Amino acid sequence: MVSILKRMTKLRALLAIKLGPGAAVLPKNVTKLHMEFAKRMNDGHFGPRKFWQSYLPRLKYHNPAVSMTLERTENQEGPALMTVYFDDTTQPQTPSSPAAGTQTEPTTSNQQRVVTINMKHRHESEILSQLLALTNAVPVEPTPEETERLAELAVKQELSEKDSARHLIYNQEKKREKAILAHARSGI
Repeated sequence: MVSILKRMTKLRALLAIKLGPGAAVLPKNVTKLHMEFAKRMNDGHFGPRKFWQSYLPRLKYHNPAVSMTLERTENQEGPALMTVYFDDTTQPQTPSSPAAGTQTEPTTSNQQRVVTINMKHRHESEILSQLLALTNAVPVEPTPEETERLAELAVKQELSEKDSARHLIYNQEKKREKAILAHARSGI
């Protein structure tokens, strides 16, 4: 059985899903997020890919009722778009001007509003800030206990890096000694 400390370390690492960039609660009127970008990260699709891998799991954790779909296309030159669907009957909002890089599409009904964010050639943090500004999402703040656990994880990560560097030097020395012994044996 795996030791308790190893299991607790892995469980604490799951805090990264609960906290950090992208941990935000979307308003009730956001019903769906749809992302569309190419499978490869060339030609401006790197930011959307990193957003999908890093920030979308945190958004989904805090917003399980919001449908979040992804479509990865083969067309590398195609657009990288995030479409946000609002249901304005749930929570009425005053109409605001869309942010730069966004486009409001004509609605299919009087109750649903669709806004598209262009993600191509944008950094993942820029995409996140644009989404949070557009939806008026509330970022999740860590509790004091979670802040303490995050500090412990940072200390453990720092110690782990030091241990890795020390073991790398040790393994290189062992390898060098083996090579010297093998060379000496072959010379006899």
